[in-house]
Amino acid sequence: MNSRYTYTLLTLIIALYFVPAQAQTKKPAKKATVKTATKKPAAKPAPKKAAPKPVTKKATDSKGLGDAAAKAAADTTKKGGGNNANSAANGGSLSEEIVVTTAYKPVLADAVKIRRNPDLEDKVPFKAPLTYAPLDKRQEQNSEIRQLDPMKRPAEQDSILTNNYAKVGFGNLKSIYGEGYFANGRDEALQFGGFIKHLSQSGSLQKQTQSRDDIGVFGKSIIGDNNISGRINYNRLGTYFYGYNQDAPDNNFVPTKQHFNTISGEVELAKNYKDVENDFTYAVKLKGYAFSNAYKARENNIVISGFLNQTVKQFYAGLSGSLDLATQKDSLYNLGNNIARINPYIKFQGDNYKIDAGVNIVKEFGDFGKFYIFPAAKLEVQVIPKYVRLFVEAKGDVNRSSLHDFAMINPFLGQNINIKNSVDQLDISAGLKGTLAPGLSFKAAVYRNSIKNMPLMVSNFLAEGNKFTVIYDDGKARVNGFNGELDFKATDDFNIFGRVEIKDYQLASEKEPWNLPKFLLTAGTSIHIDSKLTVSGSLLIRGSTTDRLLVLDPTSISSGSPVYNQVKQPIKGFGDLSGSVEYRINSRFSVFAQANNILSSSYQNWLYYPNYGFNIFGGVGYAF
Repeated sequence: MNSRYTYTLLTLIIALYFVPAQAQTKKPAKKATVKTATKKPAAKPAPKKAAPKPVTKKATDSKGLGDAAAKAAADTTKKGGGNNANSAANGGSLSEEIVVTTAYKPVLADAVKIRRNPDLEDKVPFKAPLTYAPLDKRQEQNSEIRQLDPMKRPAEQDSILTNNYAKVGFGNLKSIYGEGYFANGRDEALQFGGFIKHLSQSGSLQKQTQSRDDIGVFGKSIIGDNNISGRINYNRLGTYFYGYNQDAPDNNFVPTKQHFNTISGEVELAKNYKDVENDFTYAVKLKGYAFSNAYKARENNIVISGFLNQTVKQFYAGLSGSLDLATQKDSLYNLGNNIARINPYIKFQGDNYKIDAGVNIVKEFGDFGKFYIFPAAKLEVQVIPKYVRLFVEAKGDVNRSSLHDFAMINPFLGQNINIKNSVDQLDISAGLKGTLAPGLSFKAAVYRNSIKNMPLMVSNFLAEGNKFTVIYDDGKARVNGFNGELDFKATDDFNIFGRVEIKDYQLASEKEPWNLPKFLLTAGTSIHIDSKLTVSGSLLIRGSTTDRLLVLDPTSISSGSPVYNQVKQPIKGFGDLSGSVEYRINSRFSVFAQANNILSSSYQNWLYYPNYGFNIFGGVGYAF
């Protein structure tokens, strides 16, 4: 009995001894000698020891269990295994700790899974070829600021000069248009040239025709410190007295012809400007004209004017004056109407202000002989630096009545126009001017003028059929008004401008300011769309006016002394829109078109004298 227990115990001890040895490796390994601390040569390996033959079923199961444990330990050993530096194969010790665990199964949380399909398109990024141009320049160690070397200005290449220009055109209303200019070209010391213009057209009424011709030459030369300039012009205006009351037509009406000829000229000598302190400047001008009409009206005028000015820092002192000599003739009179003016003044100018103080001394002589002294003062103050200036002005003068000026305003005047000089006794104005934004400038002013003998043009149909005459408001008339100007120049290719005038008349003797509008608006624009195409336009809006008609009182015929009553004849306001376009084909040729009264409004500037309706003309231009 004791022997049986003894064999069983021995068998269990043998099994426990061989199982750990089989768990180290699959195959029996050679015994390795343990290295000593003194690193002596390793001992020769011991001869192989044969594995014990299985004698029982339990021994076979133990061997299989050892092999499975060895496989798991090969993956999960700590500090052991065939790849470990301390393994038996690498001269390590066999007494390493072996931990046997289960197979690792990684689990990835849903939150970190990437659900994005890969981009299978083969994209090759473009790489620009790089070129290097190294500077062959020596590095300067001097870091101080040095003077820049001047750059040579390239030589100017002048384009082909086209000093001369001509335009011709035709249109409806039998319009014929032509103009031409000529000049001598680029010369810094001498400039001269000339021009010629013609425009004629015919309306729908009998003899509603008008023609205008202008011819002139001019020149300017620099002589030392002075420059001299001059011009000579000839102007001719032809028309007919075609106006009549269309509500009461006269079959025997025959329009008579009228024309005006004016030869004018001027010459001026002035000192050239120099940017120096305490400069002394001067100028003198001689100008005049000879005027005549189709009848016996004649007017000759010569004006000599000039000034002397001495500058002392911000102080200016000077004297200006003029001598205006005129003779005026018609079938009933021959007048000498002369005016002499002297204007001494002083000026102060600073960064934020400008003061002009002086007087205007005026003497009439000839057939008129009155003496006047008027103020001539002006103050400008900068209220917003570089943007807005406030100005106040007070002045006065004598205005010579001129046959030429009257005819240019109303070409339908009759004969023997009454001559009487008007006097601006005191003109006071105040306002603001300046710049609101880049390219946007303005001027606004209110004024009050006191005028003696203010001229008025009225119809004289009872005496001369369909002609006008000039009367004067005897006494002192007052004119209150507002002037506003606006100019917007966004670029050199776009410009728009406008001016408005509003007036209120308080007359001394006349009931109405005959034929004078109380509202007037003028505006225009110029647009250069590109270097070849240019478009421009203008607008005129005039308020209503009133003319005076003299009507015979039938009750006064029997008394032998006829009486004429004044009847107000209103004239409606109107608007006139005009425009033009020009296209440059090349440097020499261009085409153009001009349209007037685009709104085709039937309006009258003067009673019974309707203006021309819609008219258009166009043509070609040539530069040479």
